[in-house]
Amino acid sequence: MGSVPAANVPRIDISPLFGDNHDKKLQVAKAIDAASRDTGFFYAVNHGVDLQWLSSETRKFHMSMTHEEKWDLAIRAYNQEHQHKIRSGYSLSIPGKKAVESLCYLNPSFRHGHPRIETPTPLHEANDWPDEAKHPGFRDFAESYFWEAFRVSSALLRGYALALNKDEDFFARHFRKEDTLSSVVLIRYPFLDPYPEPAIKTADDGTKLSFEWHEDVDLITVLYQSDVQNLQVKTPQGWLDIEPDDTGYLVNCGSYMAHITDNYYPAPIHRVVWRNEERQSLPFFVNLGYEDKVEPWDAAGKGVKPDREATTYGDYLQNGLLGLIKKNGQT
Repeated sequence: MGSVPAANVPRIDISPLFGDNHDKKLQVAKAIDAASRDTGFFYAVNHGVDLQWLSSETRKFHMSMTHEEKWDLAIRAYNQEHQHKIRSGYSLSIPGKKAVESLCYLNPSFRHGHPRIETPTPLHEANDWPDEAKHPGFRDFAESYFWEAFRVSSALLRGYALALNKDEDFFARHFRKEDTLSSVVLIRYPFLDPYPEPAIKTADDGTKLSFEWHEDVDLITVLYQSDVQNLQVKTPQGWLDIEPDDTGYLVNCGSYMAHITDNYYPAPIHRVVWRNEERQSLPFFVNLGYEDKVEPWDAAGKGVKPDREATTYGDYLQNGLLGLIKKNGQT
């Protein structure tokens, strides 16, 4: 149990979203709507993904990588020789200063020969992978998982569309395999003894944090995490613990959903509480295509046209990620 009261985070059976029963889909949509307008979080269960496979393969990867291999895959923020690696690649731990480390990888379709790679377009990068001989099967696992997460996210977006009284394919028309800007991030939070004090942030209320308050920069987030309580959500009642559940995906809206729905589905403000325990946080950040644009609408039915400009997803994502780094630093 956490140190503060638990937030209301319902478990929603999303299996009907993979089927053809419209009435059952509407029931799921109703539950998604209620959660999105409450704390903003819910657990998606009966999703069809082997999360123990995800966790074990990720752990095997993290525990077998050498510092030299991480450096060879490091993003530009850590290795200045890698000017082309802004999103995809390794974010390093820094002994004595920064504990968390991660690998981010993008759409497996972004290979050399892809039009957005050949004519360089911001936010599009071809993934680099560790040596197959030293990490047999990792690339196959990672690419397979991307498409599993894409499948689950596609179903969830059908539910969100119905919840917002839109056609079922309202988001799907902008969420395509060939050009989605979505990403997987395999984050490792290590146990360290001693734990470096500079790696711990302190909130205004005295809570020790690994990552300060923020809104997610995406359409929705689909997160697997270890069974260790670490997330808190800001509510009118104050900060509340999100209880862990490593059998489901923790789902919430990002700031693009908040923008297009005129904040009817807000992006919940949340933070990562410091825990000195070995654990994983493996988000799939659901993003649309670079040139996609969704016109903001009066999702709440207030009868007032939103005072928000339509923006391309590429512009939104570039500005949002930069703002997140400026506020909370490079992860």
